[in-house]
Amino acid sequence: MQLDEFLHHLHFDTDKVRPVDLVVDWADAPLPYKLYQDLPVTSLSAEVPVSLHAVRSQESSVGIEEIGGFLWYSYGLTQLCHTLFPLGEGEKAANVMQMLRRYVPSGGALYPSELYAYLKLEGLAPGIYHYDVAHHRLVCLREGNFDRYLARALGHRCDMTSCFGALFVSTMFWKNFYKYNNFAYRLQGLDAGALIGQLLEVAKQCGYAAFVDFQFLDRAINHLLGLCDEEESVYAVVPLALADSGGFIGQADLQGTSGIESADVLCRELAELPHKHYVKSKKITGYPLLIKMNEAAMMHSTQAFTYMPKAQQETGYTAGPIVNLPNEVQSSDWDFIDLCRQRYSPGLDFIPGGVGLAELSALLAGATSSCGYGDDLALANETCAPRLAMAGCVHGVDGLEDGAYIYDHRAHGLRLLRAGDHRMHLQLGMSMPTVNLFQAPLCLHVVGCRDFYRTRFGYRGYRIQQMEVGMLLQRLLLAAAALGMGGHPLLGYDEGVCDDIYDFGQQGRTCLIQVPMGFYRKTSRFEGLLWG
Repeated sequence: MQLDEFLHHLHFDTDKVRPVDLVVDWADAPLPYKLYQDLPVTSLSAEVPVSLHAVRSQESSVGIEEIGGFLWYSYGLTQLCHTLFPLGEGEKAANVMQMLRRYVPSGGALYPSELYAYLKLEGLAPGIYHYDVAHHRLVCLREGNFDRYLARALGHRCDMTSCFGALFVSTMFWKNFYKYNNFAYRLQGLDAGALIGQLLEVAKQCGYAAFVDFQFLDRAINHLLGLCDEEESVYAVVPLALADSGGFIGQADLQGTSGIESADVLCRELAELPHKHYVKSKKITGYPLLIKMNEAAMMHSTQAFTYMPKAQQETGYTAGPIVNLPNEVQSSDWDFIDLCRQRYSPGLDFIPGGVGLAELSALLAGATSSCGYGDDLALANETCAPRLAMAGCVHGVDGLEDGAYIYDHRAHGLRLLRAGDHRMHLQLGMSMPTVNLFQAPLCLHVVGCRDFYRTRFGYRGYRIQQMEVGMLLQRLLLAAAALGMGGHPLLGYDEGVCDDIYDFGQQGRTCLIQVPMGFYRKTSRFEGLLWG
């Protein structure tokens, strides 16, 4: 299968990217986290702070205790869930599934992303670390100061001397390929984006400045961390600094750099890391298409770094009458930790409930408002325009006619694209009846360009767009939690049906993820919270 064809099928014809006779070997499933062996570790305090504002100390530097709370709220294990399935015909023993949850969503709770950090902290030797979520500790992979190495791998677009560290979000291909086959490639970008979104929100709460680098020398970064490209690869780098440090931690201006850097040259400057880690799976089948996509998306020279012209950034809006939304959004009153704990994916647990314009206004504004961070996709002297839009099919919303709308963030209003109740079309377009859309008053869609940024960023554009969707999705789910609502992210839907409802096909846009939202009643289940 050609790569262009694969990306098309991955979005518009998913049955062609995974075998119809796929049998998942649950007994040989990998662990949902990576375990390094025989390496020095630094334990982090199990007493995580009850408030993220308390994480930030009054000192001028960041310490080991502070970073422990930051990492736990970003990606730590927060909940143990046991789900009991009904007995099938001829079965005698109950089928119980155990899942370890975190504050970020993940397809099938498989968490293919791993989190690494370059840290320069009080009480910790400077170097490269892996966040071991199973034990809430740091595993030292490589000691030393790598400011210059990282600055070069990022194309001299970050002053690492002004940062106390940088985070690396990677993807381990096998961790969800074993279940989803090649469809895992779409999920991996979304999962990485959800984690990045959570990292940025936690950083903001802690008083850190963060910048997202989607463009970097892949093999140089993987080599620094000691990763095998055919098993795991970094998807994003997030430098961190104190918000009041006064230094810059990122810019997208391609001018004034200190020459062209090469991944091959950087890799030769550091020794390889012969580390071992435990996966649990005894039989790991090949995933050649994922490896091929990852290789095609790699950047080998900083000369390949580019940006998205402002004219191509916004997804565009349809002219016509607008329904203005209320401006009273009390986002400052929301307790971030409470939102993380309350985030819930209802599935079949949606119940009818009244949603008005005020709630819809808070939901959309909370998801799309600026979070105080930047990225390397737009020039430094340009105001970044949203590359994604929000659309939705609504039913029974007080003060709003049933129909399909697109959210105009500039006017903070909704533009009607097609009147009517579209729940039947959306329900029939689902590949599995995992959600009763007739119980959810809102069915929202994240909308983006149909070419997946490929014309500007090549094959790297697809995973960049998927990560941006994941970042927006995480903010949307947290905004829903603030209103006592839940959202259930779905990829098992017919994009053609959704695009036809909004008439996106002729506009170069498409629905990238479907999120039914509304009130819910939790069904009985056993949960154990992994926090005090």
